[in-house]
Amino acid sequence: MSSAFQALSTLSGYAAALPLPHVDTDQIMPKQFLKGIDRQGLAQGFLHAMRFDAAGQARNDFVLNQAPWTEAKFLITGANFGCGSSREHAVWGMRELGIRCVLGTSFGGIFSDNCMRNGVPALVLPVAEVDRLMALAMDPQRCQMALDLAAQTLHTPADGQTLRFEMDPLHQEMLLRGLDAVGMSLTHAQDIRDFEARHLTANPWVVSPAATETNHGSLL
Repeated sequence: MSSAFQALSTLSGYAAALPLPHVDTDQIMPKQFLKGIDRQGLAQGFLHAMRFDAAGQARNDFVLNQAPWTEAKFLITGANFGCGSSREHAVWGMRELGIRCVLGTSFGGIFSDNCMRNGVPALVLPVAEVDRLMALAMDPQRCQMALDLAAQTLHTPADGQTLRFEMDPLHQEMLLRGLDAVGMSLTHAQDIRDFEARHLTANPWVVSPAATETNHGSLL
């Protein structure tokens, strides 16, 4: 059974604030980092133009280049984060940098799906809650957060609040079990085989005799 990422049940650490709206995937992962299909070097590409100047030097005034946010596990984002073109590399780079959860009022649809398929919860929260979390994340003394995915809660020790959030049950299960879309499908492998057998028995004309004999007609 395939597993695309390490299962995620709980997560604790620093949260960084990125209040800019409409940060698109071209900004999250610029085109020059799309040359390969693996994840090597993609941490460098994440928000590259924001984190580095034209000479490749780190911008000291950018949050992810400042302590303690160089070790951020959470990213509190502005509205519509991850809009624009579809590129899974954007999520890969974010993960490679160490960010395992993003929280905001809205996300680009494909980006949100890519997050869930790569073990990164993209949690949509009310504006008031995002504003509260953003304020905490901007304070290096108050930016610690703790996620409990099974309980669907986010605790902020600095103000003693525990936020309960909603999420799609299927996405929650994928994250808790560390399974991608293929892995989740394969948890139903026997049901798929049983359906296939019934379907081919009722409709033998679907598969040629030669394919049946060599098992080429099998879906799994």
